[in-house]
Amino acid sequence: MTTSTRGAKVPAVLVLEDGRTFRGRAYGAVGETFGEAVFSTGMTGYQETLTDPSYDRQIVVATAPQIGNTGWNDEDDESSRIWVSGYVVRDPARVPSNWRARRSLDDELVAQNVVGISGIDTRALTRHLRERGSMRAGIFSGAVLTGAAEPELLARVQAQPPMKGASLYEEVATQEAYVVPAIGEKRFTVVAVDLGIKGMTPHRMAERGIEVHVLPATATEEDVYAVAPDGVFFSNGPGDPATADGPVALMTAVLKRKTPLFGICFGNQILGRALGFGTYKLKYGHRGINQPVQDRTTGKVEVTAHNHGFAVDAPLDQVSETPFGRAEVSHVCLNDDVVEGLRLLDQPAFSVQYHPEAAAGPHDAAYLFDRFVSLMEGQRA
Repeated sequence: MTTSTRGAKVPAVLVLEDGRTFRGRAYGAVGETFGEAVFSTGMTGYQETLTDPSYDRQIVVATAPQIGNTGWNDEDDESSRIWVSGYVVRDPARVPSNWRARRSLDDELVAQNVVGISGIDTRALTRHLRERGSMRAGIFSGAVLTGAAEPELLARVQAQPPMKGASLYEEVATQEAYVVPAIGEKRFTVVAVDLGIKGMTPHRMAERGIEVHVLPATATEEDVYAVAPDGVFFSNGPGDPATADGPVALMTAVLKRKTPLFGICFGNQILGRALGFGTYKLKYGHRGINQPVQDRTTGKVEVTAHNHGFAVDAPLDQVSETPFGRAEVSHVCLNDDVVEGLRLLDQPAFSVQYHPEAAAGPHDAAYLFDRFVSLMEGQRA
């Protein structure tokens, strides 16, 4: 049960699973919510973040102190709804100011029943999550908070399922196939397997003359090849990749056919599993639009947009033998040496752990869509 906070200063509390609490005011809807507490380092792009399906079942902490200053518009949503389970901000804007704004962020959170909290020390919270790791949390406000003791709230948080072992990609993926037409002359047909895809991703391909057929996460090999694709794309998505046996089986089938393949984020982890590598949960993950990554094929360093709490366990400095030929780590995070990309050397397949569609985020990685086009051109030739 949720209600509006507009015009009121309703007390709220954020409770972490290790017992740490932060008291503030309700922001957005009043009520209760649970999820994994994570932080995002982006200083802008909150609308794209909130509507990114990869954030399903996560309470997102904004490290930028002022949030909501550009309001909410009708153009920048990356999906049909807000997916975060809760939102934590320090000093929300009282009045939005942007020529495209149609309403305030607070209004949109209320409209979509997203429970949030404001007025807390997000710097202290971020440092806590960096030191202790992302963890389960709950936000409580209004009637659910009245008369409730902290031990009771903590017990409710600790009763929630952890992110490790969570299978979420089918919850956020489309249930029906749809087509995003090429912009201008059609050059290629691509199947995009939706594991939590953002709207800008097929648009970036359409800009390059690609007709994109977006298929559900449960798509079969027969579904994919009924489209006669020139390439296959595996999208971003939420949850633990160790649970994604269906997508791994589908990618294995695509690799056996040697169809040009490109994966991002969750798709990178799926490629890792299909090649025989393991995956693991990061302590606090990479989230934001300012993560430095090196493309090892060129030596170039790019600033990239991330949202992932899991990573591929592959050797950084050697070529690995896989069931599909030789593979190597193509990209690496310069902050912590996490694998940020894979590529096969003997057939046309590669992936990255981040978001090259730049919604929101820098455009340094846009070349990856061109690299995908080059693979399809080479295969056709």
